[in-house]
Amino acid sequence: MRTLESPISQQQRGLVFKHHPQKIVALGDSIVYGFGDPAGGGWVERLRRSWMLPDSPGHVLYNLGVRGDGVQQITQRLDGEFRHRGELRNRVPDLIILSVGVNDSARLGRPTGRNFTDFELFQTEISNLLDQAKQLCPVLFVGMVPIDEAKMPFLDCFYYSQSEQVRYKEVTRLACAERQIHYLDVFQHWLDRGEDWWRSRLCEDGLHPNVAGYQSLLEDVLNWPAMAQWAGQPLATA
Repeated sequence: MRTLESPISQQQRGLVFKHHPQKIVALGDSIVYGFGDPAGGGWVERLRRSWMLPDSPGHVLYNLGVRGDGVQQITQRLDGEFRHRGELRNRVPDLIILSVGVNDSARLGRPTGRNFTDFELFQTEISNLLDQAKQLCPVLFVGMVPIDEAKMPFLDCFYYSQSEQVRYKEVTRLACAERQIHYLDVFQHWLDRGEDWWRSRLCEDGLHPNVAGYQSLLEDVLNWPAMAQWAGQPLATA
């Protein structure tokens, strides 16, 4: 299976194989939240449920996705969310999963309008977010899914495009590589599977995954060597 991350060794990034239950927080936007998946609640919820099965490692996963959030909102709530999810006194989570950027890439009002988050500001903010997160604990970053431009605008206001997605996801991927943070390039992986494939996994709004899309996203995460190695589980079968 194709490796979906930057070519940086596991040893360099400090990830280790886990054999006991860990506390994990997933921060992001509506795709972390799971909007569009009435059957399974999204990929994070599906992963949380899989870790509750009798033969699972029993990791505890908190879904901290908020619809509409961009990089600035995630940065603002990062420390507070992290400090209050350790469960036990004087404990904090063992891993942060981040997934953000698609909302920042949207253009407002028209296809040539300003970005929700100015690109140069996004470069600064994503660097700040990654720096802050890495100071707290190990970090994994799950990239964005491709959107369907034919379905835009979203909510009659937000014009998402794949060209803007590429700009924002590439600066994120490179920022992760510079900090030795694993980045899962979901956008490219889905495009590589073909247009019919990825379009069939989006809701009618062209922005959020549908039930099949979230299941595919879960399989991508489970088949990601960084996650499999960290969680102490064998690679899933797609």
